[in-house]
Amino acid sequence: MSVEKITKETVVLVHGLWMHGWVMTLLALRLKRCGFHTVTFSYPSMKNSLSQNARLLSNFVADITASQLHFIGHSLGGVLVMQMLSEFPVKRTGRVILAGSPCNMCYAADKLARSKLTRHILGRSILQLLEQKTPECPGWCEVGTIAGCKSFGVGRLLSGLPNPNDGVIAVEETKMLGTCDQIVLNVSHTGMLVSARVAYQVCMFLKHGKFSYNS
Repeated sequence: MSVEKITKETVVLVHGLWMHGWVMTLLALRLKRCGFHTVTFSYPSMKNSLSQNARLLSNFVADITASQLHFIGHSLGGVLVMQMLSEFPVKRTGRVILAGSPCNMCYAADKLARSKLTRHILGRSILQLLEQKTPECPGWCEVGTIAGCKSFGVGRLLSGLPNPNDGVIAVEETKMLGTCDQIVLNVSHTGMLVSARVAYQVCMFLKHGKFSYNS
């Protein structure tokens, strides 16, 4: 896997379950307009376990000769970033943003995993997530979380999804001990990927270590 050799700060974008790196394209373009250099990491979210993908991500960023690395992970991608920082610490990590990531349980996945008919569609990464606690925030970087409260998504088909939610992940499930800041926006789970407001908040946190509540 080849990665552009650079020396400036770099933002690594990590997609979620069932997705590919291309879904992060619009967000990456908006971050570039904010002055950030970006790279996108793609991984087999179903075939590999979280730990296996964490190693792949660690190997990926090892080839980036940047002075500092920032991460933005959407959904499972955010959990994967935290898994990597726990198992394969990257001490040049600056700031991390978890967007719609199930840091504190995942009702939708847990319910699907209980059925033999739907368990197989989750893949090995999600199954490992359900069997462990999400790694805690490391002390050498700043972590911020973005939650959505626009309930539009496949999770609505499952009865009992806690409110408020983004249609897949409940706001309560995005909360994590040790984070620097958290913001709740009126966006859906997949809508985060194309939302200009989400991109703006990502830029604010990457630049200042906190979100903007005046937008």
